[in-house]
Amino acid sequence: MNNNKKHIIFLTRWYPNKYDPMFGLFIQRHAEAAAIFNNITVIYVHACERFHKKNSCNYKLFDIEKSEENGVEVVRVYYKKSKNKLISIARFFKANKLAIRQVTPPDIFHVHILTRLGMIARHYKKRYGIPYIITEHWSRYLPGNDFSGCLRKILTRIVVKDAKMVTTVTKNLADSMKGYDLYNPNYVILPNVVDVNMFHPRITKNDIFDTTETNSDSNLIHSPQKKHDTVKIIHISCFEDKSKNISGLLDALNIIKNKGINFYCQLIGDGIDFNKIKQYANSLKLDDCVKFSGLLEGADLAKALASGDFMVLSSHYENMPVVILEALACGLPVVSTNVGGVSEIINENNGILVKADDTEQLAEAIITMTNQYKNYNSILLRKKITEKYSFEKVGELLSKWYNK
Repeated sequence: MNNNKKHIIFLTRWYPNKYDPMFGLFIQRHAEAAAIFNNITVIYVHACERFHKKNSCNYKLFDIEKSEENGVEVVRVYYKKSKNKLISIARFFKANKLAIRQVTPPDIFHVHILTRLGMIARHYKKRYGIPYIITEHWSRYLPGNDFSGCLRKILTRIVVKDAKMVTTVTKNLADSMKGYDLYNPNYVILPNVVDVNMFHPRITKNDIFDTTETNSDSNLIHSPQKKHDTVKIIHISCFEDKSKNISGLLDALNIIKNKGINFYCQLIGDGIDFNKIKQYANSLKLDDCVKFSGLLEGADLAKALASGDFMVLSSHYENMPVVILEALACGLPVVSTNVGGVSEIINENNGILVKADDTEQLAEAIITMTNQYKNYNSILLRKKITEKYSFEKVGELLSKWYNK
């Protein structure tokens, strides 16, 4: 490790792992951004139920894996889940303790997702004087979700109060946490990270260009405008219908189809309701205008996203979907339900907001966007993202906080 940099340990409940390579991907990006300016170790603990490898948790209680990934030291501990909840909780704490022993003592603990990990960080603060900060991503504090239990609330309040700083990816989430009396004098907003080198506007032989200079920035002289007959809509989600309301999106698309409007919608992702949603699309006879691509990652995802004309999200509730930022980085305007912190990003300059659970309004907004998407300057949409959400920008911000 570089001794001129601070050593930060990320304690996180969500992180890509051997069972789910997409789980907590946005936290992995925060770690990689922070690693530009500091030495970052990520500790992730995973409760295992099913195993197939002889060297896995099926044969011992704890299986520790260490690796270096994109400049980040990662320690994953898989532990055997017990049917007894108290035993499983005890193993969770022990697994984190084993992982912390594997690495150099940190200057700071950075907790991602409360409450248990916050209790661990607070223990090290009280015993060894190591400060900790918190980043909360979970939407459980938002209206309609489940932040309950007297003991959980008491412990969360203690952990939040003793943190040096509490960060959230939206003001909406911070306000919701404060509504539960989770007091801390230093609430700040931590932007999500977008790989702006991967997610960018796609220019093809079918594109034409508006060579009008939009302002004095020479980077904004050319604005690619796609020209074709069939409008392409992109939707990306984890295919969990309770929150993402993909069935509601299909209902809106059915309304649009019945009005004789020509469109094509690519739905990207996988999840527990994937097959159910496909069957529902078949029942609506949307086969000719809807395509299910399954899970796409990395460059394949970026390429598919950039091929669209605009993105649509129809969620019942959200915090701040990274896919919205990725769409804007690709130069795509966004139609989204006005939930969570979405309105902190999407406005009349880069998209359309609609009321959640209003299928008719969603359909009308999509119809409006099919006529207006060419009016948005993709370079300007992207510029807002590169100025705030790149690895370098977020890494600089985190480094500033760590030094403070």
